[in-house]
Amino acid sequence: MNCPDTVKAQLNVSRETLVRLETLADLLVKWNPRINLVSKSTIRDLWSRHILDSVQILRLAPAKATHWVDIGSGGGFPGLVIALMCDEPEAPGNVTLIESDMRKCAFLRTVLRETGVHSTVITERIEKAVPQNADVLSARALADLSMLLGFSERHLKETGTAVFPKGARWQKELQTAQESWSFDCEVVKSITDPEAVILKIGDLTRVGPHSP
Repeated sequence: MNCPDTVKAQLNVSRETLVRLETLADLLVKWNPRINLVSKSTIRDLWSRHILDSVQILRLAPAKATHWVDIGSGGGFPGLVIALMCDEPEAPGNVTLIESDMRKCAFLRTVLRETGVHSTVITERIEKAVPQNADVLSARALADLSMLLGFSERHLKETGTAVFPKGARWQKELQTAQESWSFDCEVVKSITDPEAVILKIGDLTRVGPHSP
């Protein structure tokens, strides 16, 4: 599934990276009818809706992180895309993908094998996985912000940054999360959805009771 020229300009990646991303797109289209990696209705807009959306997350995070951890990786967005960006100047040193669904993990490993990219895939529930001490933590379409911050407390190092894309209800989620957590938050407008934002979160501390 070739990248449309309009999206290619926005991606602004090397030819080698583009080939890897096209391999991801081809494999996702092949696997999706069996595993439902992404909503069928978004396949035609795969490059902008999922791949470009993931690339912008990398470019908003601190560059050249030592360890990037993506939780609830699913079909690979954003974590697998970030792993495939390994030759780009801002790429992290190591990428770990945590996903509890064995079939989705099989897809993630297949794409990594077909593209020759090294990344760690952990088949485990996020709350059960060994704490990762990540420099950057990402998650997309996984849970509300309060739950994501609980996962961050487990897997993000004290000086790390969490990067979470959020939809139109992001302000409500932010307000609710602030009842139980103290954190710095930078809000960045998404380039792929006028109602969406990316939240860059750091200096995270729990101030409320532990969630049940």
